[in-house]
Amino acid sequence: MNRALDVTAAGVGLALVSPALAAAAVAIKLSDGGPVFYRQQRVGLNGNEFELLKLRTMEVGAETRGAGLAVNEGDPRITRAGRILRRLSIDELPQLWNVVRGEMSLIGPRPTLAYQVERYTPRQRRRLDVKPGITGWAQIHGRARIPWEDRIELDVWYVEHRSPWLDLKILARTPLALFAGTYKGETGGWCG
Repeated sequence: MNRALDVTAAGVGLALVSPALAAAAVAIKLSDGGPVFYRQQRVGLNGNEFELLKLRTMEVGAETRGAGLAVNEGDPRITRAGRILRRLSIDELPQLWNVVRGEMSLIGPRPTLAYQVERYTPRQRRRLDVKPGITGWAQIHGRARIPWEDRIELDVWYVEHRSPWLDLKILARTPLALFAGTYKGETGGWCG
């Protein structure tokens, strides 16, 4: 049932956001002529890797310069269009396609990079017991504004307590977190 809901909601979501995606694609292309999408290997369910899709918000090759894969507040590698896309989390919308493909869910811990998973404790590896999500318990509690260890603990708490009711609560609170500026902003994150 969860999979059917994911596919239906992601399909409808893609249809609804297609004008925003088209406008973002034009803005990205006009900014520097580089590719519209950024693809990155991430770790998902049971530790399996998959290719995460994002709209590109940074200069081409940004992961080889500056802070590498880390993105800090005011990072000069973020393009002008990228600042807006990140602030509004529009850069994450292509992940609806990851949901349709079955690599992600609408709700769950955000997918991380392999080098981060290698550092997990056995308890933190519980994050990999569910599909990664576009939004989740850690996202509605501040995401990049809270320390990494606390985000992981929030994700593990979600895995241990997940239910349809909790998922509905997360979905309901995501827009508020997004527009209140506590969802993502320009602090934290990975290259994209």
